[in-house]
Amino acid sequence: MNKPLILISTYLITCSTSSLAANWSKTQLHVNRGEFTNPFTLDEAKTSVFSLQHASGYDYGDNFFFVDYIDDDIEDNYQDRDFYMEWYSTVSLSAVSDYSFKKGFLKDVGLVMGVNIAGDPKVVKYLPGVKLSWDIPGFNYVSTTITGYFDDSAGVAKQGVPSQSNAWMFDLAWGYPFTLGNQKFLFTGHAEYIGSRQNEFGAYVNDWLLAQPILQWDLGHALGNQSDTLMLGIEWQIWRNKLGGTVNESAPQLHVAWTF
Repeated sequence: MNKPLILISTYLITCSTSSLAANWSKTQLHVNRGEFTNPFTLDEAKTSVFSLQHASGYDYGDNFFFVDYIDDDIEDNYQDRDFYMEWYSTVSLSAVSDYSFKKGFLKDVGLVMGVNIAGDPKVVKYLPGVKLSWDIPGFNYVSTTITGYFDDSAGVAKQGVPSQSNAWMFDLAWGYPFTLGNQKFLFTGHAEYIGSRQNEFGAYVNDWLLAQPILQWDLGHALGNQSDTLMLGIEWQIWRNKLGGTVNESAPQLHVAWTF
């Protein structure tokens, strides 16, 4: 990791943890089950994903991370008891500068630093950039994030996948609650675009588009318990050029989310 990224990371971590306690926080366990394509062998495998997710807000920004444990029913060195994680910390420019960026639908502007890590492939990516938070009627949240996509992976020499040149990422995230009769639902998820790049052997890595919309039914509320604690639904994973290859995929998953 080069010095500019170290400085950005240190600044964001310091600011995001400068208050002693979170103003709000939410921690969930997600369990997904579906059938996915290995983009390298084209084999189909039933896959379970157990994901610990956490989001929290502080005086000067917010944090979000998740850790996935992934296992499928084919021993092919792809998603065999592997892990994947992402972490993002955002510093609100309104909070640190005492200047309001609110204008029209725009609610705030933040500086963000992200890290993506994949276990077996030995992949590490750093994502410094800017997040725009939007005030859209009916939505709990809407954000658009533009970052770099800087590679710091181990590479083939250290038994990882080939390292890559740098690129950039655009991400849209949302949460939209609604009701039908006396039942509560949440339509949430994100969509990301990552630009094309080259691997360490000079081979072209395609740009990709990944969307993961989730429709959740508030099962806890339906059973007469507290709302927003137990959610049941469908997560749809939609890939164009999965992991930079040529495979396109549309895969539904059974989705359960439990809030601690």
